[in-house]
Amino acid sequence: MAKTILLIDDEDSVRELVQTCLSDLAGWDVVTAASAQEGLKKLGAEHPDVILLDVLMPGMDAITFLQRLHETPAVGSIPVILLTVRARWFTPQKLQQLGVIEAIAKPFNPVTLPEMIASALGWNL
Repeated sequence: MAKTILLIDDEDSVRELVQTCLSDLAGWDVVTAASAQEGLKKLGAEHPDVILLDVLMPGMDAITFLQRLHETPAVGSIPVILLTVRARWFTPQKLQQLGVIEAIAKPFNPVTLPEMIASALGWNL
């Protein structure tokens, strides 16, 4: 059964690129949201296997999104991977505090992105 990825990023081009490479290269279903608020709404209906979350977005930021996610028992255990230009800022301790699995730096190599995600989650490709 294909994995379902919820991608939350405010940039259209990033959403299109990630959706294409994860669908084509890994065969995963990718559901997209243009904001953290939209992502929270889609969580209930989609029940993704992982959330890819941009850190810098207008409206609700990633930290607030993570707090809301972890406060909601039905979805609080879904793993989160950050996609961010500030990946170096997220030390292993900071990731653990936030309840996040990994931070992947933007720009990323679209060809290796599925491998990076699978590796962080212990999935087989």
